[in-house]
Amino acid sequence: MTEVTLRDVESARERFDESVVQRTEIERSRSLSEMTGAAVHLKMEHLQRTGSFKTRGAYNKLQQVAERGEASRVVAASAGNHAQGVALAATKTGIDSTIVMPENAPQAKVEATRGYGADVELRGEDFRAAMEYARSLTEADDTEFVHAYDDPAIVAGQGTIGLEIHEQLPEADAVVVPIGGGGLIGGVGAALAELDPEVRVVGVQAEQAATVPESLDKGIPAAIDSPKTIADGIATGSISELTLGLIEEHVDEVVTVSDDEIARAELVLLERAKQLVEAAGASSVAAVLSEDLDVSDETVVPILSGGNIDISMLQTVLTQALTERSQLMRLRVRIEDEPGEMTHLSGIIADTGANIRTVRHDRAVDDLRVGEAYLVFQVVTSGTGHAENIVEKVRDSGYEVERVA
Repeated sequence: MTEVTLRDVESARERFDESVVQRTEIERSRSLSEMTGAAVHLKMEHLQRTGSFKTRGAYNKLQQVAERGEASRVVAASAGNHAQGVALAATKTGIDSTIVMPENAPQAKVEATRGYGADVELRGEDFRAAMEYARSLTEADDTEFVHAYDDPAIVAGQGTIGLEIHEQLPEADAVVVPIGGGGLIGGVGAALAELDPEVRVVGVQAEQAATVPESLDKGIPAAIDSPKTIADGIATGSISELTLGLIEEHVDEVVTVSDDEIARAELVLLERAKQLVEAAGASSVAAVLSEDLDVSDETVVPILSGGNIDISMLQTVLTQALTERSQLMRLRVRIEDEPGEMTHLSGIIADTGANIRTVRHDRAVDDLRVGEAYLVFQVVTSGTGHAENIVEKVRDSGYEVERVA
């Protein structure tokens, strides 16, 4: 098995150009510290130039490709963040690039990748299909494939985050790292293992894309054919022998989090830390907030690995999180299907100080009698108490009401 060492990581940083790879800040979050009983410091990789840590590995790799002079074009497959990192690194090193992205890749990430100078091809329904097609483009002698994580140069570049954390916060007790293909945690773990073996390295995966627990149990890389999670940045569906070996050697613990937990973490980061982070990047905070990871009384560093969130996905996440907190709810009210009923009910709800976002009639429902209908309201509230008050007011006004979401 190929190893990645601290020296490899240090060499990667020596290749960096500050106009491409930035040294991101670490900021303490008072709110998250109070919520967890730990001293929580956020590593702001979502503020990297391309919006994620991927630029680090890509630039380290492309610098070496340029030095060898064996390739005039590189090809990569990515759902978004690796795509942008490779595109920028290739442009900066004077190499042409072709990036293959799944057909359902967020439009914002596609446009950003093109904006960094790459030719983009959309192929396949998922990352694996895009990967298969990308490899078919590397038959030419002057073309080199740039893997998102199964490459020591990529892993070493990502590991420079570990160097920075050690320098910026040497008292850190734990570092929490999102895992997709394992390149980020492999590099960070390799660096910290030599810099400070006492630091606990914790990996986190989305439940529906969790390949690492099974891989560790079996001792070989396991795969998921169609990972389903809002955290598309870590939904690779597989890891490699390289990254599994690094995880086995350097990672102390791996936890999984649900999409609901990730959505809550995104909202907490937005409201309390004032940071807009994509789902994959928020998974580290979701782990810190979960009951499965005990960080009480520790100095802990969740890595916010990316901030390239698609606006439609942000809307979905916020809707889910607000519904869970009763700040957004749907009420179904049985009415006599007569003129004025919608106006009357709307007035009752408005008098509580709530805002009605949408309302619709449902008439084709089996349990309704002739002349009855349901009115379904989507209502914005201030929280659980307010939501309960609205239901009570509608019921006290003589209506049969049910909260349906």
